[in-house]
Amino acid sequence: MGDVLLQDLWFPGGVGNTRKDPEAFARLLHDVETRIFDVLPDETWDYPGHGNDTTLGAERPHLPEWRARGW
Repeated sequence: MGDVLLQDLWFPGGVGNTRKDPEAFARLLHDVETRIFDVLPDETWDYPGHGNDTTLGAERPHLPEWRARGW
């Protein structure tokens, strides 16, 4: 069995709510990228606090979009 994440930091389509605080968003996205996406393989399944389950490989290509839109 591969790696599995159970978390409430990011979801299919973006990171969690930072209440439109750009500094909080930048910190959260940085942490998600460096502590999760930079260390775990694409095959890692994610079961977020809400929303559909996904894999890191499915979400990884969208990280630049998350950063650009700011949420």
